Amino acid sequence: MFENLIAYFQTLESRPLERLLFLVFGMLVLWAIEGAIPLLSLRYRRNKFNHAAINFSFTTIHLIIHTGFAVLIILLSDWCKANNFGLIHWLNASIGLAILITILTLDFFGGWLVHFTEHKFAWLWRFHIVHHADNNVDVTTGLRHHPVESVLRGVFFLAGVVVAGAPMYAVMIFQTVLVLFVQFTHANIRLPRKVDRLLSYVLVSPNMHKVHHHWKQPYTDSNYGAVFSIWDRLLGTFMTLEPHQIRYGLDRYYPNEKDEDFVLLMKKPFENIYD
Repeated sequence: MFENLIAYFQTLESRPLERLLFLVFGMLVLWAIEGAIPLLSLRYRRNKFNHAAINFSFTTIHLIIHTGFAVLIILLSDWCKANNFGLIHWLNASIGLAILITILTLDFFGGWLVHFTEHKFAWLWRFHIVHHADNNVDVTTGLRHHPVESVLRGVFFLAGVVVAGAPMYAVMIFQTVLVLFVQFTHANIRLPRKVDRLLSYVLVSPNMHKVHHHWKQPYTDSNYGAVFSIWDRLLGTFMTLEPHQIRYGLDRYYPNEKDEDFVLLMKKPFENIYD
């Protein structure tokens, strides 16, 4: 069974429709749960469907860009194997350990580190603003990234592949987990407080990530993790805030009333107004 699982993920990159099904299925399930047990009462500009359409526009562009990166990922993965390069090859790791190393390394580079970097450099932050400008954070917010940010995230992901020496089956396992986690942590769902807190000791929980979307610093500059919360806890960027205290949006840089203006969101980062 384990061998069949590895074989499935080894070739998943060549089946984009199946990969898309993971995204769509997870989104639909969480969309339904949002309606049943919402964390916060959201006030959409028009309605939930219009809000989703704007975010899906960014998501589509993001997925197209990362489909292009897939070619580079395959080439780098093959190069690492041929040249015995990366942690997995240096440690002569078993399949199970290779998966663990890949997940941890890619989560650090493609999750925490790139996110931290976007918040610390003004010229990168201006593109990341598109994500934070959403005043109604829900399951559709997860892949709402400006195309320039999508490229940056792809570059950091490639770095993680090289450092880990990641095989394709492990990369695809992580990418599948990542897509589902991004949806889960952004979804407007209310978990029992104890469950959410216990989850956050190792993994990013919904409440934990919502703190990152709070409109005021320093909360905005915290909880950068994508899958694992350990990076934030180890590196001193972990913060907590009660859900009823959270308010989405930004305290400067971008008008909150324009959070669903697709054209403005696309072009605003190129305007030299944040220096």
